[in-house]
Order: sequence, then C-alpha cells, then structure tokens
Amino acid sequence: MAPERPTHTPFPHPLVPGPLPGPHRAVKGFSYRRHTGIKARARTLVNHRSGPGPTATTVRRGKDSPVHLMDLFRARSTPGGGVMLALTRRCPLSCRHCSTNSMLSSEQHAESVFEGFVETFTPQERPDFVVMSGGEVLLRPALVERIALRARESGARSHILSGMFFARQPGIPDRLRRAIDAVDHFSASLDVFHEEEVPRAAVLRVLKQLADEGKDVSLQVVGMDEDDPYLAEVTDDIRTTLEDRVPVWVSLVGNVGRASEWLPEPGGTATPPAATGPVPADGGPPYSAPPHPAPPSPCEMAAWPLVSFDGTVVACCNQNVVDGLGGRLPAHLRLGDARTDSWQTVIERQRARHLLRGVRAFGPAYLAERTGSAPGSCSGYCKTCFMLSDDPATEASAAVFMDRPGTRAMETRIAELVGDAGPDWLARRFGTHRYADLMLLGYRGPEPVAVHTGGNGSCAV
Repeated sequence: MAPERPTHTPFPHPLVPGPLPGPHRAVKGFSYRRHTGIKARARTLVNHRSGPGPTATTVRRGKDSPVHLMDLFRARSTPGGGVMLALTRRCPLSCRHCSTNSMLSSEQHAESVFEGFVETFTPQERPDFVVMSGGEVLLRPALVERIALRARESGARSHILSGMFFARQPGIPDRLRRAIDAVDHFSASLDVFHEEEVPRAAVLRVLKQLADEGKDVSLQVVGMDEDDPYLAEVTDDIRTTLEDRVPVWVSLVGNVGRASEWLPEPGGTATPPAATGPVPADGGPPYSAPPHPAPPSPCEMAAWPLVSFDGTVVACCNQNVVDGLGGRLPAHLRLGDARTDSWQTVIERQRARHLLRGVRAFGPAYLAERTGSAPGSCSGYCKTCFMLSDDPATEASAAVFMDRPGTRAMETRIAELVGDAGPDWLARRFGTHRYADLMLLGYRGPEPVAVHTGGNGSCAV
C-alpha cells in the first residue's frame, strides 16, 4: 500500500500536502483558462549572485544573505532544522480548499505566546529556520516583524506564507511592507481557489516588484491532480511573467478543512484476502503465506516542531495533529507548551523520544510491527502514527528497539540517505512529480541548472 501523504498545514515543506489523492475531475463551476500548451524548451537558470547560497550550518547570517526555497526543503528532514509558528487562524479570504478552515473571526491568541518562545533562542541553541503561517500571517505584521528580527539576532532565518489579500489594492501597506522586508523569504499562495479571491495578475505583480528589489520570494501552487490543466497553464504564466527567477512548489489539494466538505476521500485499497497455497494431502487447512512486512518509510515531517494557534507544541505539521485530534492528541506528538517550555526543552524531546526517532527513521507502520503494536498498515500512514501511543507498552518496546546498536547504525545511515536524496526528492514525495523541479527556478548555487519543459511536464537536468 502506498504511504499516505501527511495532511499538513500550509507551510512550505512537504511543510505542507494532504492525504495521497486519487484521481479527481475538475470541480464543476471552476473557470479554467484555456490551456494553450507549453512549448518544449530548455531554460538555463543563471546564477545572478556570486557564490553558493548559505548552508544550514551557518551560525551568523546577515540580512542580505539569500534564502532560496531549496534551503528550506534541504533542512526539512533535520530534527530542529526549523520551527513552524501558526500565528493566527484568522484570514480575510474564504478559499474553498482552506486546510485550516480559517475565517476572519477564527481563533487568535496572545502575541506573547509566540514571542516568548522565540526569545528562548540562543546562538548555540536555535532552529535554522522560523516558518510563520496562519490563517493569514500578515494580519499580525508587527508580530511577524519582531519575530523575524529576534530570530535573526540568534542566527536563524525566517519565512512567511501569505494568501496575498493585500494584493487586491495597489501598493503594499507600510506596516505589511515592514514585515515583508524583515523576513528572509516571502512565499505566496496561488491556485484556482485563491484566484476566486485575489486576481493572479495582482499576486504576480507584487512578487515581480519584490523580486526586482532583490527579495527572495517563491510561490506555493495547488492543483487537483498532476494532470490538472490549471497547473500546466499557471506554471507557464508564472515562469513567463517572473522570468524564471522565482521557485514554485506545486502540491495537491487534500481532503482536510473546508475541502473535506466537497472533496471525497482518496480511494483506499481493499484489504487483500490472505494468500493461500495448495491444500495439504491430509485434507488440513491450506498453507498460509506469512504476512508481508511493512517496508521502512521514513517520515521527514516528524523533524520540525510546530507551535499551534493556541501555543501547544506538536511534533509534526499534520493538520489533524495541529488541531489536537479532537482532544485526543497522542502523547508522543505533544512536545509541550510555548508559554512554559523553551526551544531547548522542546527540541530535546523531539530528538530524544524513541517513538519519534523510530517514525523519522523507519516510518510508523514499520515501527509498529517491530514494537509488537502493529495496528495494520492499511490503517494509513499517519493514522498508524496516531495509534502508537494507545498502548503504554509500545514506548518501552520502542526504547529497546531504538537503543540497539544495530538500530542506531541504521537510523544514522537512513538519515544520511534521506539527506543525500535532496530537497527535490522531498518536493516530489510531498508535492508532485511532474512539477517538482520548478522549485529549482532562481537557484543561486555554484552551478547553473537547466530545466526542460515538454509535453510530459518538467524534468531537471
């Protein structure tokens, strides 16, 4: 059974997609502009700045240090490589696919919840990236600005994702502009749902202005499936308008939030009958084949803590986890409270908990089988993880398994392999295969990158 994509909040990482989607038709009533086709071509992405971009291990970074989308994805599988802050659930838009079910009247908690947590960062103990989202994060521009500046003092870099509500009017309001200027990377959401609220041309106009001024920007685009004609048309428009300077991460709509009201659950795979062999000569029961063991399937999403809207700190960005699973948040996924716990305390729990270590290295189904608590891989990737805390004996079994010398060696090697796979692999796993290479656009690495786009989509070479 193919692993399920985590149902995430709109953060830029695989920060981010819904459950593994099945094929969906274009929703009736959507106005897709006629797809005119993409000419086969190769575009060379030129390094416009001298030298490579910054690495995740740089201790002190200046305000002008470039931050490409690749930098965030590259750090995504590193425990403590980043932290996500859900600053508000409020949003002035009413997008029909909103994973957080946001409205202008949604919950919003005291700024001190988030500021106090960021104040615990030190140059020696801090994340490499602080990723802020909502809701609409720019409803709290002063908070964004203060967090970005405080993060930079400790050596961390910052990123925000906006639904671009302000682009409907000419110019960028001063207080929003100060927040955008303060962060190291600015991302915008764009899809058919956002276009019902904010014109695409307005979004691209703002991004072009920021890119022209030297700001590191990117786009997060969402489609119904990889064959969605909207994705082909909008990515071509983005590349043409922004002259291949702005990276794009393309993912798919998940059955979560408001989308759950109209998007059916992805089609599941029926549980196959037990495999049988020949009937023995003595007339006994047929020989049964042993069950197929779950293969390792590492979960990179269990690497960055997320401070939820109310200050609860959780171990991953699955939207159901962020929302507390209806009051049944599993113990291993609750890392603490931003009001009382420091970054150092939270990240130590994230790194040290045996269940989280096992999920990061092997995935929940494999870990469940090895600890004798297997709920069955057909429960789904994330749902299996949710169940790991149900039996208190599971944690003890996980501790024994994860502390074996052989397991530790495998854990280290798997982490190396995941890191070596690169950020574009994460973009494919949690986004789309066809458009994954678009996140390379504008990359200022030491070598130029060619992106070929043809009838079958994009392919990085």
